[in-house]
Amino acid sequence: MPDHKKQKPGKLTGILSGIRNIFGLNIGTVLFGVLFLYMIFSAVLYLTSVKIESYQVISGPLSRNETYTGLAIREEKTYQADSNGYVTYYAREGNKINANGAVYGVSSTKVPEAETELSQEDLAKIRSDMLSFSKGFNPSKFNNTYSFKYQLEGSILQYAGVTAEPVSSMSTEDGTDASSVNYYAATATLGNQTIRKAPADGIVLYCKDGYEGKTIDSITSEDFDQNSYHETDLKTENSVKAGDDIYTLITDERWSLLIPLSEKQAVKLADRTTIRVKFLKDDMTQSGDFSIVEIDGGKYGRIDFNKGLIRYATERFLEIELVTNTVSGLKIPLSSIVTKEFYTIPSEFSTLDEESQEVGFMMEGRDKNGEKTSIFKNISIYAKVDLSGSNAAAAEDSSDVKSSLYYVDKSEFEEGDAIISQKNQGKYIIGDIGVLEGVYCINKGYAVFRRIEILDQNEEYAIVSKNTAYGLARYDHIVKNADAVKEEDILY
Repeated sequence: MPDHKKQKPGKLTGILSGIRNIFGLNIGTVLFGVLFLYMIFSAVLYLTSVKIESYQVISGPLSRNETYTGLAIREEKTYQADSNGYVTYYAREGNKINANGAVYGVSSTKVPEAETELSQEDLAKIRSDMLSFSKGFNPSKFNNTYSFKYQLEGSILQYAGVTAEPVSSMSTEDGTDASSVNYYAATATLGNQTIRKAPADGIVLYCKDGYEGKTIDSITSEDFDQNSYHETDLKTENSVKAGDDIYTLITDERWSLLIPLSEKQAVKLADRTTIRVKFLKDDMTQSGDFSIVEIDGGKYGRIDFNKGLIRYATERFLEIELVTNTVSGLKIPLSSIVTKEFYTIPSEFSTLDEESQEVGFMMEGRDKNGEKTSIFKNISIYAKVDLSGSNAAAAEDSSDVKSSLYYVDKSEFEEGDAIISQKNQGKYIIGDIGVLEGVYCINKGYAVFRRIEILDQNEEYAIVSKNTAYGLARYDHIVKNADAVKEEDILY
């Protein structure tokens, strides 16, 4: 038994020695422990602290304008061939042509033979046209080459002096009188070709889609279905027969676009008589007369134009954007906006420091001997608001007129402080308070109040003026969640 009791201290010493070996108190262990505690503290602080979100001020409209697909309605007519033969096209598709201008020619052979002699002046014009086309050539639009070919051939005919001969009477192969069909008003010959000419000024198209002759009153809701829309190309290298459709001529520069509207859109646009349209095809814009019409029980916007048709003559359906959001400025979140109280001081009581050229105020005070004196105080001004015609209510001299107010931080003065005018020695007692809307700018790492002037807003964003004195500028960084920040808080 005595021997057994003597062994216990030895065992305890061994256990303590083992613990000391595992948790040895050296300098490395102490530093690791301190670092570990600091990391835990930082993690807890990060998880429990309010996250400050930054927002970069951008410029633009409040929201994107709505886009629509418009159906083009214009005055146009499809003309037919009055005889059989092979067609040679001379007018460039989508271009204007004068009345009596050559549109195409018909010959009994596929390759008509004709000799034409042009003057040096005419040749120079043709070379100039070819040079202009070459400089503006775009390989991705190779089909324009064929249109230019037709235009060039038409110009050659014009320079060659091909003249018109009125058509007195013609009949088709089935005996139908030509006067009952859309034939040409004039013809001419060149070699073995019979040249057909346009009956009126217009824009030539070598296609048809069944909308020719339709008016606003005859349009139905089914006409807006693009899935069933089909366009027929009238150009051909094969022989045509009398009565076959040859080309379409748009004879009026005035045209209209019809756009389907929802009830909400119709209410929003109900008071408009004119509207600006942006064509997404080429980003061109122009204004038109606007009205709302009803088609098969649905509301449709009607936009009437008196120009610009030639740019879109080959399009029946046009993707457009109605430019209704015209207010533009600096775009900021509503969550960034805060209000702040300031002391207001009439601008007549301000003083310009001759050395620094900064605006400040002369405060009434006392020197060491207790004598009254004036002390210049240079402070930060947050806003200058024009109030032309109003009177300075707190000015002792009632003859002073308050043309504008300076907004200064309340921490700069005590209520009851006196400001002395250097112009007439009038006195203004600090006390009037004004409120400004603004945001916290964090360009320098701490929150600074900047005044804003709201021009427009929706549920999420506001458009503010970019010309506000002492205000924001594009690309400034502001606090997005302003309710989590106080002015002059250091954020990073």
